[in-house]
Amino acid sequence: MKTSFLRNALVLGMLSAIGPFAIDMYLPAFPAIARDLQADIGAVQMSLMSFFSAVALFQIVYGPVSDHVGRKPPLYFGLTLFILGAIGCSFAPNAAMLIAFRFLQGVGACASMVITRAIIRDLHTGAEAARLMSTTMLVFSVSPILAPLAGSTLTAFFSWRVIFWAIALIGLLGLLVVAVLLPETRKASAQKRSLGEVAGVYLSLLKDWHFLGLVFIGGLGQSSFFAYLAGSSVVFIEHFGLSPSRYSLVFATNAIAFIGGAQFNSTLMRRFGAPRVVRTAISVFACITSLLMLVTLAGVDHAVVLWAMLFMAFGCLGLVVPSTAVLALEAHGPVAGTAAALMGTLQLATGALVIVLVSTFFNGTALSMVTAIASSGLIACALSWKVLRHPRGA
Repeated sequence: MKTSFLRNALVLGMLSAIGPFAIDMYLPAFPAIARDLQADIGAVQMSLMSFFSAVALFQIVYGPVSDHVGRKPPLYFGLTLFILGAIGCSFAPNAAMLIAFRFLQGVGACASMVITRAIIRDLHTGAEAARLMSTTMLVFSVSPILAPLAGSTLTAFFSWRVIFWAIALIGLLGLLVVAVLLPETRKASAQKRSLGEVAGVYLSLLKDWHFLGLVFIGGLGQSSFFAYLAGSSVVFIEHFGLSPSRYSLVFATNAIAFIGGAQFNSTLMRRFGAPRVVRTAISVFACITSLLMLVTLAGVDHAVVLWAMLFMAFGCLGLVVPSTAVLALEAHGPVAGTAAALMGTLQLATGALVIVLVSTFFNGTALSMVTAIASSGLIACALSWKVLRHPRGA
């Protein structure tokens, strides 16, 4: 049983990391891409937004399909699209084509991002689901730690286009993992739904205020990290003058804080209950990021201050995102794929909007990024005290 648990964590962690790896790996190359394509930074940041938009839109397709035909077939399809999109990005002659191929890549990437959560719900519920989710995130952590380092290394010795060939190879590895190591977890006897019935499931989920509240608490938490994704490379490299390799180390440490916090989830949930853990963690996150925003507005503009406060904040965020995902899917086992898809769509759409705002109001400093992070945290905090004040059904 222990061996099976570890194998599932490794396989699901690797699959869930494929999409984020495609994000994190090219972040250090933003300035180089902008120069080579003769585009401004905002246009390159829009390629990140197009990826998130595709993931947000197409999860609502993959989720019901995985409930209907099983978890593995849509994974094969999505990973194939992901590989084709990466190859297209490597040949992009301008920013518009890069944005278009990143969209295609996002259409493929969202398969592994949504279906892995449904597989976790297929296998476990409650604290055990949180434990598998946290262990999966520990494996997943290789992406934000190694991907920027790999990207900056490739950029130092080769063209930024080589990064996308490396990403294509990662997608190919994902296909092999699905074929060889991933069992089908969707029961053959599970109910198959018509298109109308799928629409009815989505409508019932959209009427479930408790589900939606949890989705947006986690989504706003993720959005704060997306704001960091959109702005951090330009802020630390262009504004503060860090080299791409040093930026990669800064990015990795903040990602480690997030993943490290997630490892305490199951233990804290057993002892204090998930609602209390989420409320406390998001409240501390909101306090830290609000203080960072006030410090930035006061004129404090230092890389170490920004890094240190974000490190503490993202450690708290690691307790919020996986816990809200487990809580949101808890009561929706028979439609786990569909529920996970709607959750992902709403969360990624929120994240894409935050990326657009950060890119639009970027002024060369950390202000727009920090403001977006703090605002997301404050709204999530207020929502958590409304949604999680009483147990479900109380």
